[in-house]
Amino acid sequence: MPLPLPEGSWWDWEVRHYDGSRLTLVAGHDLSYHHGLEVVLTDTLYVRCPTHFTDPVFREPAPEERAEVTRLVGAEPPVLVAFEADGGGTEPVACLIAAEDWAIRQGRFPRGT
Repeated sequence: MPLPLPEGSWWDWEVRHYDGSRLTLVAGHDLSYHHGLEVVLTDTLYVRCPTHFTDPVFREPAPEERAEVTRLVGAEPPVLVAFEADGGGTEPVACLIAAEDWAIRQGRFPRGT
């Protein structure tokens, strides 16, 4: 199942924090001063996405993606997030994130928090 994002203007995204275990993606209509959405993935097992991307289309992971991650981490992860996004190149980039858990926070978060 794709991430159940709340309604909003979530076209501009970036990796705000990643320490090898906890990955925080932030989103909004303009990340210059604040963001309105945080997706926090904990105990990450696999991350394939650019540090900044726009207009993601979240979807169910393809069977090949599930098999790839299962082969790499040894088991099917509890959370597997798949999406295509504009990563700044000429073609959309296919992104995949595997983790043990996730949480979504919505609000007004100033830049730097």
